[in-house]
Amino acid sequence: MKANEEQEAPEFFEKVVFINRCAKVVKGGRRFSFSALVVVGDQKGNVGVGFGKAKEVPESIRKGTERAHGNMTNISLKGDTIPHEVKGKYDGGKVLLRPASQGTGVIAGGGVRAVLEACGIKNVLSKSMGSNNHLAIVGATMDALKQLRTEESIKSLRNA
Repeated sequence: MKANEEQEAPEFFEKVVFINRCAKVVKGGRRFSFSALVVVGDQKGNVGVGFGKAKEVPESIRKGTERAHGNMTNISLKGDTIPHEVKGKYDGGKVLLRPASQGTGVIAGGGVRAVLEACGIKNVLSKSMGSNNHLAIVGATMDALKQLRTEESIKSLRNA
């Protein structure tokens, strides 16, 4: 029975993008709390982002992972790249994603790379513009990926 449970549970790619330590000054000294930005994906087109806050690092990562699983979205892919060029915006972060030919790899940094790897995209070019904030960049990447449409979906919308 245990072997069946392991086969049914899909394997997820989890990546902690950023951990922030926040200090609150109180009478006895400083109280620290932590926030974690986590990206989760099945590397087959589903990806989610979660932000967890807690008094300890492992607890904040666990909360972020749970929220990321709850925020999973399906992304339209074309093989192992994206169907077309797209720009995403979130707060001050702006991200440009371009499809790339076979063998190019993921040309991206930090939060953008984490989201693209979790999604299962293998060949893409990206440029991060605007803010350097991890949350803004990851949000902008998610916004860009949600805008993607395949050729078949556009044709079906035009025919309807």
